[in-house]
Amino acid sequence: MSSALTFTPSGIYCPAGDFYIDPWRPVARALITHGHADHARGAMGSYLATDLAGPVMRHRLGNISLETVRYGETRQIGGASVSFHPAGHVPGSAQIRVDVAGEVWVASGDYKVVDDGLSTPFEPVRCHHFITESTFGLPVFRWQEQATIAQQINAWWAACAAAGKTAFLGCYALGKAQRLLNLLTPDIGPILTHTAIENTNAVMRAQGIILPTTVLAGPNFDPKTQPGALVLAPPSALGSAWARKFGSQETAFASGWMALRGIRRRRSGDRGFVISDHADWPGLLDAITQTEAENIYVTHGYTDIFTRYLNENGWNAQVVPTQFGDDPEDTT
Repeated sequence: MSSALTFTPSGIYCPAGDFYIDPWRPVARALITHGHADHARGAMGSYLATDLAGPVMRHRLGNISLETVRYGETRQIGGASVSFHPAGHVPGSAQIRVDVAGEVWVASGDYKVVDDGLSTPFEPVRCHHFITESTFGLPVFRWQEQATIAQQINAWWAACAAAGKTAFLGCYALGKAQRLLNLLTPDIGPILTHTAIENTNAVMRAQGIILPTTVLAGPNFDPKTQPGALVLAPPSALGSAWARKFGSQETAFASGWMALRGIRRRRSGDRGFVISDHADWPGLLDAITQTEAENIYVTHGYTDIFTRYLNENGWNAQVVPTQFGDDPEDTT
């Protein structure tokens, strides 16, 4: 019996529908789970994604042939019935359900099971075969409540402002930055943004996503006009000539990787806040359990360790090599 989805050198392929999911090589038809660069790449013949992911994909990839669907809407593509379901990773992110003659697969892309108040919350989808990430597939990764992290970030920012320092918070421009914006307390001071982040904010605001007021800190920005500010910037911008213009400052990173001391030290920031747009260890196991899938395919992350755990605990799991992973500035 042929499989509804197969794993090829170009990506996850559906023979019945002649399409790929998040391909990493140019193909004629690509179904995309979300807009991060390791999942939504250029040079595809055509794209299909959610209506919420579409604007940022156009912003990132330019003039592409893109069709969009709503969550839960079913499309027949050749011999495959396809639908997109919330993944909770970033706004517009989706799990893609593929049904071929009753054999159901779900390609989850990246996901988290916690409602962040920004993305459409994760929706478990029952299936026979589930393709899962394992970015944080170690028991050490267990996230605190979002409200607790918000308290920590705002207390740090207030302390920086009281000491006459600018607070720099390193985060990825798509998803993490907007999530952090919704956790900040604007009464502490002005919220400034790097151009890369403000451009993404503008795309999301244009599609009706409500975000707090921000001030673009462009190349000619004078930091003296905004004392007590917090600056959201990609990690690569921290310590740059642009950042040094702000004078006395503290830097922090907002990332699930901050749970590991070695990575905190290598980042050389003053603080690390453990917050991620990926599922932690309990979240991964919860998501897999809710699918009721018999077969689990583990992609990027701690694949070997996580797969071994699944096999030792009643699942039929295997590692699937992919080219998914961290974007060059992705600290999610």
